[in-house]
Amino acid sequence: MKFIHAADLHIDSPLRGLDAHDGAPVDRLRSATRRAFVALIDLAISQKVDFVILAGDIFDGNWPDFHTGLFFREQLVRLRHHGIAVVIARGNHDAESQITKQLPAVEGVHVFSTEAPETVVREDLGVALHGYSFPQRAVTHDVVPDFPRAVPGMFNIGVLHTSLTGRDGHDDYAPTSVEMMVTRGYDYFALGHVHAREVVRDANPRIVFPGNLQGRKSNETGPKGCELVTVLDARIVSADFVPLDVVRWHRLELNVTGIETLDGLVRAFHHAVAQLTDGATDRMHAIRLIVHGESPLNRIEAEQPGSIEAAVIAALQDMEGLEIWLERVKTALRTPLDREQAALRTDAVGEVVSLVNELMDDEDRLADWIARELSGLSLPPTLQDLDPTAVDAAALRAMLTDAESTVLAHLGAVEINGEPA
Repeated sequence: MKFIHAADLHIDSPLRGLDAHDGAPVDRLRSATRRAFVALIDLAISQKVDFVILAGDIFDGNWPDFHTGLFFREQLVRLRHHGIAVVIARGNHDAESQITKQLPAVEGVHVFSTEAPETVVREDLGVALHGYSFPQRAVTHDVVPDFPRAVPGMFNIGVLHTSLTGRDGHDDYAPTSVEMMVTRGYDYFALGHVHAREVVRDANPRIVFPGNLQGRKSNETGPKGCELVTVLDARIVSADFVPLDVVRWHRLELNVTGIETLDGLVRAFHHAVAQLTDGATDRMHAIRLIVHGESPLNRIEAEQPGSIEAAVIAALQDMEGLEIWLERVKTALRTPLDREQAALRTDAVGEVVSLVNELMDDEDRLADWIARELSGLSLPPTLQDLDPTAVDAAALRAMLTDAESTVLAHLGAVEINGEPA
């Protein structure tokens, strides 16, 4: 017996804000969830699996029209033509109360009940599948105690959309514990909800979050895909992660300490990207770049803002064979400055460095100082999220460091040992 376990497809997720990125491959990004699902169906057919488990959040919410549902149904029909069954447990995003539009059912597809956990037995395969669907978006109680006990002589699989005991960045839905799952006597728990792949428990039972099928934003980095599991004589003989994402998101932190020129930056960037993408030319790579470290590049950027971003975009133009979109470039550079000596100076440089030193050492004072200095600042609604008075201490320190670099660059004070340029 062979099956696929996937979750969190979020088909046709809206991906808001892409239009604000000049040159963003909007169509490619917005179609990525569909193309990843097609790749899942292709895998199921090529591997001749017996069934596919979808553990919730197939959709991102109610369909704006029937196109989303018709696309999904079309792919299920492809599976039916190859004799591959599908079992679905609804999650918080596609709970019964969330998806209001209806389409004709597809033979061989079973959606678990929203009233209570239920069991589907396949005698021909020797498998019992136990699952539960969310009736509404928020299911806040532990439903695992209501799951049926394992069917003797069968390979038993539990299917549930859950946060377990809690996961960062995910709402606390259908909370439960590994210990509670063990009491059911199952062989495998197919979970959904958490977008990062995680093997919670290796065996007795094997408990897995496969992660989402396709990363949708910069914090959903790395390979995304599904689990391909083979069972022989009611025992798992192989369980492999299969990447299926068509756009892979990366967060690249490039340390440029000691690099003095834009040409040096380009060489370092080329090397880092080659390692990051590992020659994978079969998908687009979306990269958020953070350039950090202590480098004279800080002076170049301060004097001509945008220099670093322009340099790395130019570097991408020279790279062949890889499809890369640079989603954003952030700088967190420090000036190669002897701060102790600079603070002793009696000129404007010394005053700036001394003030920054004092503010960096006291978060409350930093917040108060920024609030006082910017008391007359009025931002338009579209820029409210950039208001320095509304961000955390780490972000304030980063802003202060950038501001200091800009001021020191204009004062001609970014040479090593604090001597003016």
